[in-house]
Amino acid sequence: MVMDVLMSRLELVVAVGDRRTLLRAPVALAPPPGGPDRVGACSPAAEAQGVQPGISLAEALARSPQLVLVPPDPVAVDRSWEALLAALEGIGAAPEPLAPGEACFDIAGLRRMYRGLDGVIAATRRAVGWPGLRIGLGPVRFCAQGAARRAGPRRAAQIHGATELAPIPVELLSCRERTARLPVPLRRFGLTTLGDLVRIGRGPLGERFGASGVLAHDLASGLDTPLVPRVAGSDLVERFDLPESLSGELLDRVLGLLLDRLLARREREGRTLRTVVLEAALVEGGTWRTRVVLREATADRARLHLALAPHLAQLSAPAQSLGVLAESFGGPPSQAIPLLEDSEERRKARLREGLRQVSAGSGEDALLRIVEVDPASRLPERRMALAPRET
Repeated sequence: MVMDVLMSRLELVVAVGDRRTLLRAPVALAPPPGGPDRVGACSPAAEAQGVQPGISLAEALARSPQLVLVPPDPVAVDRSWEALLAALEGIGAAPEPLAPGEACFDIAGLRRMYRGLDGVIAATRRAVGWPGLRIGLGPVRFCAQGAARRAGPRRAAQIHGATELAPIPVELLSCRERTARLPVPLRRFGLTTLGDLVRIGRGPLGERFGASGVLAHDLASGLDTPLVPRVAGSDLVERFDLPESLSGELLDRVLGLLLDRLLARREREGRTLRTVVLEAALVEGGTWRTRVVLREATADRARLHLALAPHLAQLSAPAQSLGVLAESFGGPPSQAIPLLEDSEERRKARLREGLRQVSAGSGEDALLRIVEVDPASRLPERRMALAPRET
């Protein structure tokens, strides 16, 4: 059985900090510096006045003139989320983080340790210590996610399969990245519940929405992929407190120092870096964070510095600390490319590496393959279909 733990509004609570009384008023996360002009997570009071996450700032202020905007703090959110995941690992769980504030893990090995399901739930609440923690249970990840959104702050909920998923609105699909955009077009077609997706069938959804439609039908039918627990302590982080607000060439030198330290870490075990995160604490308050997916996984210091240095210009204010985090890794360092000829195997290896890079940067749904369905059909759209491509 899978347990889903949901800490709603984690980003907003962390950004508010000690000013928890603000959450009783209409509060929302301000748009990130340099990002789209849309508000983030909202307090219940703001949602009661019609403010929803993702709407434009002008519309949010028009709906709620008393709306208080809180600057986001992505670095603090990342650290708080890492501490919460470590707390779950401390009770013996192997969590798969789905998004900041939500994780799933298998409780099969924990029941005997904590003397039943109630003991596992109580141990989870004690470890996390989150006042608004919601816990959902189900045979697969998606069922547990649906149950968590129906659970109360003090009582867990459980969904046993497709029968109990059927009356749930299609908006539940927004909890998965690959199906997050489907609820709006599905409602336009008159499909309002997950049961409607099961009745219409896998084929029509696949023809209209491609791989996302097939996945949506599988989820509504109570099917999901196995859990992929994270590797505890797999992230490598190096931070440097700046003696004063540096900029320009001096900040560039600090970045080089952090890369030297990161590449020298024994935990890297000779692996290349595929995704690197730059983060900074700003002098004026708040934090800044950007994620950089490298064109090719590498452990070369010069190439890493060349890829990361231009992003320092995005800092909206002087920084008092700078950090570099290795988020995901590649394989061993690639060999030199021949000048004239290359073997077929090496070309395929480079192609696979490119596909993995696209998947890391744009998501799994960005990689699709064409499959023949009915080559003799008179309708061109029925001859071929799109299906997920494994890397």
